[in-house]
Amino acid sequence: MEYNRRKFISFLGKASLSTAVLPPFLIGCGNTSTPTAKTLKMDSQILDRLKKLPLNGLSPSNKDDLLLATGLDYHIIIRWGDEISKNDRFGFNNDFTCFIPFDDDDPTDGLLWVNHEYVNPLFVSGFDFEKYENPTAHRTKEQVDKEMYNVGGSIVRIKEKDGKWKVIKNDPHNRRITAKTPMELNWDHPIKGASTVIGTHSNCSGGITPWKTFLTCEENYDSFFGETVYDQDGRPAHRDSSKGWEKFYPYPPEHYGWVVEVDPKDGSAQKHVAIGRYAHECCTLYELSDKRIVAYSGDDKNNEHLYKFISSEPGSLKEGTLYVADTVNGKWLPLDWQTQPALKDRFKDQTEVLVRTREAAKILGATPLNRPEDIEIDPITGSVFVSLTNNYDKNDFHGSILKIEETDGKYDALTFNASTFMAGGEENGFSCPDNLAFDMAGNLWFTSDMSGSKMNKEDGLYMAFKNNSLFVVPRHGKDQGKIIRLASAPNDAELTGPWFSPDGKTLFLSVQHPGEQTTDLNDPTSKWPFDKDGIPKSSVVAITGNLIEKMNKLHILERA
Repeated sequence: MEYNRRKFISFLGKASLSTAVLPPFLIGCGNTSTPTAKTLKMDSQILDRLKKLPLNGLSPSNKDDLLLATGLDYHIIIRWGDEISKNDRFGFNNDFTCFIPFDDDDPTDGLLWVNHEYVNPLFVSGFDFEKYENPTAHRTKEQVDKEMYNVGGSIVRIKEKDGKWKVIKNDPHNRRITAKTPMELNWDHPIKGASTVIGTHSNCSGGITPWKTFLTCEENYDSFFGETVYDQDGRPAHRDSSKGWEKFYPYPPEHYGWVVEVDPKDGSAQKHVAIGRYAHECCTLYELSDKRIVAYSGDDKNNEHLYKFISSEPGSLKEGTLYVADTVNGKWLPLDWQTQPALKDRFKDQTEVLVRTREAAKILGATPLNRPEDIEIDPITGSVFVSLTNNYDKNDFHGSILKIEETDGKYDALTFNASTFMAGGEENGFSCPDNLAFDMAGNLWFTSDMSGSKMNKEDGLYMAFKNNSLFVVPRHGKDQGKIIRLASAPNDAELTGPWFSPDGKTLFLSVQHPGEQTTDLNDPTSKWPFDKDGIPKSSVVAITGNLIEKMNKLHILERA
């Protein structure tokens, strides 16, 4: 396939959806004229200034601060506990972000969606797990209620003025989606006796749809209500959670582990059963020419799998076929109860296959992978990039980025070629890749996800990398192909959810769980963002500056 980069670039700047992780369903929209310095309103003086701006990366750092390369600045948009309305406050451990402007012609005013992945009870409810041999036995309902409120997601209206993004407090769109928000199962058959379930949690990465709704993905769902496990004879047993919510709210584990769609207009939500149940890191969509949807998602756990869903109806995520990847032989294996005798031998129907997706994938011989996390589609080549963060069991400590090339460039193809695009390690200067994003020029941005318990240990594997970071791989110019560190996170934190504003002038980014290793709130391991109370707080920042402008215009500089 000749991937039409001209169409991709010409669309940017006037889209009504974000262009950092530009939804592939929008590639090809807009006129096809090649952009020039004139059409982008860039005069020769601006081009000359950008050409002279050095692209100097940071060295690894363990300083407790958000450090940025020369040419970048940041300001905080919102942090944990900030008021977003008279009734709601911003949740804990913000992760994925995405932005949809209200007006195609105004990229400075719109809705920001932010995931809230999990809680640290010491911060959120005041409960200290370290004090007890059996901590879940000492929990209270009031503590759990606070924790349930602080996960899920937030919708906030934000507006940029004079280079600063601010939340429009009490805007009618501002709302919280929590672990107590009722939501529908988008499926014709009930699961554990219900078609409406309570809440969402473990919200890691996500995506957006062609119809401008948010997708948020339930990842480590078993931490809160446990999991149902099956022996070789198919007999179920309940495995308790680490947080013990089921003690007060005995919700079935099967109601969690799904891709959740949230309508920004009214906050209504539904869970898409057809995409399968597992530890979803993200859900990246591609709209085919006939309007059917292809959805890629990875199961972020050691030795789990990469999945692709192809809808059978246009504009719908309800019906279709879920496939799992055999990356050794380059095949998408259908998790279809009707056509797979091995699945019929184990499961009673397609609903059970989807609820127990991991088991079904292994029965069919899917390839175990090293924690597949974020997935994005390269706007230049059309390849599908998958972060494989690490797998200690296989001595893969630094991870890699997997490249999937669908046969003939068709995203509904059932065969593909898999190869390693880039490997982590000291030689390449990064470890444990996580979230991915592409900017307006097709440069690849990615974040790292080294565990806070393993970073900066003298006897550890990650000492050379120090704190987690944000990197860019330029696709043009003299630095093409280099891996350049542009941001370093505060202590214990990871940088997540990179998403560009539609004009490419702002990078929205989450600073998640600074000070996560804290055991005493009077002596936190991080104090970022340096509030008066000294408590570390997850926050969403806006990164701006002329270096952002340069990176987004590199394709122009190359031709000028």
